[in-house]
Amino acid sequence: MPSGAGRFAPTPSGDLHLGNLRTALLAWLFARSTGRSFLLRMEDLDRVRRGAAQRQLDDLSAIGVTWDDEVAWQSGRKPLYAKTVERLRDNALVYECYCSRKEIQQAVTAPHAPQGAYPGTCRNLTDAERAERRSRADRPPALRLLTQTTTFTIDDEVHGSYTGLVDDFVVQRGDGTPAYNLAVVVDDATQGVDQVVRGDDLLPSTPRQAYLASLLGLPVPRYAHVPLAVNSRGQRLAKRDGAVTLHDQLRLGRSPAQVRGLIASSLRLAPAGSSPTVEELLARFDPRALPRDPWVVQT
Repeated sequence: MPSGAGRFAPTPSGDLHLGNLRTALLAWLFARSTGRSFLLRMEDLDRVRRGAAQRQLDDLSAIGVTWDDEVAWQSGRKPLYAKTVERLRDNALVYECYCSRKEIQQAVTAPHAPQGAYPGTCRNLTDAERAERRSRADRPPALRLLTQTTTFTIDDEVHGSYTGLVDDFVVQRGDGTPAYNLAVVVDDATQGVDQVVRGDDLLPSTPRQAYLASLLGLPVPRYAHVPLAVNSRGQRLAKRDGAVTLHDQLRLGRSPAQVRGLIASSLRLAPAGSSPTVEELLARFDPRALPRDPWVVQT
């Protein structure tokens, strides 16, 4: 088995659109071209639509994306997340947060608050204040990480050195569900994922994840945040934009190989109208030659 792994980790809330399929193919190319295995993980802790996961797997297979080992499901990994939260709690690295979304939004609009940062409302509560907040809370508290920095720097294969905000982010929601930023760190470390290729809309949250991994003594993956697919108005591609899923494309008369060719053309890996195999794409793949601008999908 090759050393290390890449992965694709969709949320099974609906069919994958062309942008999702493009990112999956890129993640596969990055992994296979560097001798890594390639894993699939379903991030099914939140939004799940019946039958969506199987359709996603079928669509990935149809365009030639293959994976090693069984598909991992976050819903089956909850004990791992709970163990990590307990470790953070034992080391006094989390605290209870009773803030509502409205309270946070009102606080972060203050001139002194960094944009997008949690303002620290519950960070330094006294025991008496904490007891008072607990007594009048209408829901269980979330758990936030007690961070010791405000920024963290990562190295990204597309964006280079990137420094982003690190605040006291949520690691466990009030209902006990692990937050994405914790789950993804635990998942990547326990699955041996050392290469993460995903859409660049997730770049701003990555310093939080890298910081948490470092705090836990876990390896920080190599990152590559790739440009998104957008509609003709420059907005992130969505299902409302027309024939954007593989099933839509098949109904228009395109084969899976032709859809793969469409994606490959957007990556400058194949001429327009061609239907290259994944093996041909792998032979041509050079991360340095990838487009740095979003793919405008005409539907």
